[in-house]
Amino acid sequence: MAASTHTVTNQPPPLVGYDVYAADRALTEGVERHLDAALLDEARAELSELGRAAGSAQAQEWGVLANESSPVLHTHDRYGHRIDEVAFHPAWDRLLGHAVSAGLTAAWSRPGGHLRRAAGFLVWTQAEAGHGCPLSMTHAAVPALRRDPELAAFWEPLLTSRTYDPGLRPAAEKAGVLVGMGMTEKQGGSDVRANTTRAEPLAESGTYLLTGHKWFCSAPMSDAFLVLAQAPDGLSCFLVPRVLADGTRNPFAIQRLKDKLGNRSNASGEVEFDGTWARRVGEEGRGVRTIIDMVAATRLDCVLGSAATMRQALAQATHHAAHRSAFGGLLADKPLMRNVLADLALESEAATTLALRLAAAYDDGSEAEQAFLRIAVPVAKYWVTKRCTAVAAEALECLGGNGYVEESGMPRLLRESPLNSLWEGSGNVQALDVLRAMGREPGALDAFLCEVGRARGADHRLDGAIKRLLTELADLDGIEGRARRLVERMALVLQGSLLLRFAPPEVADAFCASRLGGDWGHAFGTLPHTLDLGAVVTRATPRV
Repeated sequence: MAASTHTVTNQPPPLVGYDVYAADRALTEGVERHLDAALLDEARAELSELGRAAGSAQAQEWGVLANESSPVLHTHDRYGHRIDEVAFHPAWDRLLGHAVSAGLTAAWSRPGGHLRRAAGFLVWTQAEAGHGCPLSMTHAAVPALRRDPELAAFWEPLLTSRTYDPGLRPAAEKAGVLVGMGMTEKQGGSDVRANTTRAEPLAESGTYLLTGHKWFCSAPMSDAFLVLAQAPDGLSCFLVPRVLADGTRNPFAIQRLKDKLGNRSNASGEVEFDGTWARRVGEEGRGVRTIIDMVAATRLDCVLGSAATMRQALAQATHHAAHRSAFGGLLADKPLMRNVLADLALESEAATTLALRLAAAYDDGSEAEQAFLRIAVPVAKYWVTKRCTAVAAEALECLGGNGYVEESGMPRLLRESPLNSLWEGSGNVQALDVLRAMGREPGALDAFLCEVGRARGADHRLDGAIKRLLTELADLDGIEGRARRLVERMALVLQGSLLLRFAPPEVADAFCASRLGGDWGHAFGTLPHTLDLGAVVTRATPRV
């Protein structure tokens, strides 16, 4: 066949070799807004270095390889000894090693650590999302372990280490460790109080032997796990190391790895405990209360992970439209495509802005901010993670048939997109948690409404949405059946308030007109045509 027939024209260049951090104005402005001025120069340098790495051809190749070669379970060695090890492609270790060295498990050990880590997590997981799971759990285990000062003194320096040290050895012999989680069981799922795993006390105070199973155990190659089991005084939290101090393997039988829709690079398994040594964390019978801080931190990471997926999907869509011509001009200049891209950009910026506000509240640590987080985290987790799949699917369509091809990377984003809505409690669990917080902690709702009210008077559409929300909050009849609708409204007024205060006028105006004012259809690309959509798209398009 003549070579002339293979001349390639009108195909966008790959979105590669750019600074993922610097190209995201919503993210960079959010960091500058929330971080102490004295920390900004150092943070900018770190995040831009991470951003250039995330946008590099090398990191993108690591992401492809880690997902093409899924983890492999080895239950026994060649002689028949039980080993229960998971083998990963070397690209997985490179991704994880780079993330750990960048401080993505070290939020608790430096000023502004949560915001800086959140920004880094949002940047780096755009290269590959699956390895965010062990990063998230290792980061989130710290507050749970702090309920036992002796445990925290040993484990926290290893959890927050910037050294990635793979392989199963006693924790005392390692420069850094990863921690996983095992809560759900076959018979209960999210209803962890239905767990049947037993914890039998040993002579040494605080130590037990566990017998039972976990239906979902995240990152089973980790060095230790936080798990729930039934002790004599009720459901309790335990730390289970994979290797004991004397070097022997703790009984931890990985029965199989899950064959998942997406998240293919990451291992999730079913495990059995049979005389497995464990150390209790917190009080006996207070397992949920002990582990809830870990759950809250991982829920924030669900918001961050979904915001990262949305941002990467949007970046690919806007980049494609800025370089692809059709019907006599660039796609990005076509009014209908511009409407679609602007609509996606609003969703992405609202998610990023909300996620960074939550991370900043963690750094603040005040009683008022903790009360705000009690409701704002499940509200954000419910809404942002649900919007992720819709954004990924629409962004894929912006690339046409090219987006449906695996090499584009868009199918991987789409497969990944539902994960965070399921992990750490599905939509119903989040909505019910919001109702629970409002009932048990009235100060949490006050703090939430105070945050929303900071933009009151700035836009009549937000004011109207707040009024409707207050009316709904005053009506308790059938509130459980209305919980999703209520939480959706709470999320939208919170995002609207944040964008009115912090985003450019064209972004806030478009968000309020569509999400709060009701001038919007049922699909992306149905924004009012009178808005300044070109400015919204230009702001969202990465400059390479």
